Amino acid sequence: MNTYMAKAETVERKWYIVDAKNLVLGRFASQVASILRGKNKPIFTPHCDTGDNVIIINADQIKLTGRKLDQKIYYHHSGYPGGLKATPYRKLLQEKPEFAVRHAIIGMLPKGPLGRQMAKKLRVYAGDEHPHEAQKPELLVL
Repeated sequence: MNTYMAKAETVERKWYIVDAKNLVLGRFASQVASILRGKNKPIFTPHCDTGDNVIIINADQIKLTGRKLDQKIYYHHSGYPGGLKATPYRKLLQEKPEFAVRHAIIGMLPKGPLGRQMAKKLRVYAGDEHPHEAQKPELLVL
C-alpha cells in the first residue's frame, strides 16, 4: 500500500464564498484556515498547498463572545523605542473589520513560505459585495 503525496500543480482548486454574519470570530477563523490549508480534502499533504480559495463577506458583522470586545487588544510595534501601539478589538472591528478577520485566520496558518502562499488565497470584504463573480464561487455554510 502506497502513501499518496499531492503535487501543487495537480491540485484542483475551488472557490468558496462564506458569509461571516453573526458567526464567532475564533471558531469561524479555524474553519476557514482548515479550508485554506486543504485539510477538508482527502488528498491533504502537509508540505504542499492543497487548499481552496475563500471569499469572506460581511466581515463587519462578525461577533466576539464574552467581554472580548473590550478586553482583547491588538498590539503592533512601529520599530522605534516606545512605539508599541495597542488597539481594543471594539475599535478595530469598527475601523478595519477586514483586517481583524484576516489577522485571526492568518494566525492559524503555518508560518513560513507555505503559510504565506496559503494566505494569498483569502479575500475578505466588509460588506456583501465582492468582485469575484467570474470565478463562480460556491456558497459554503459553516
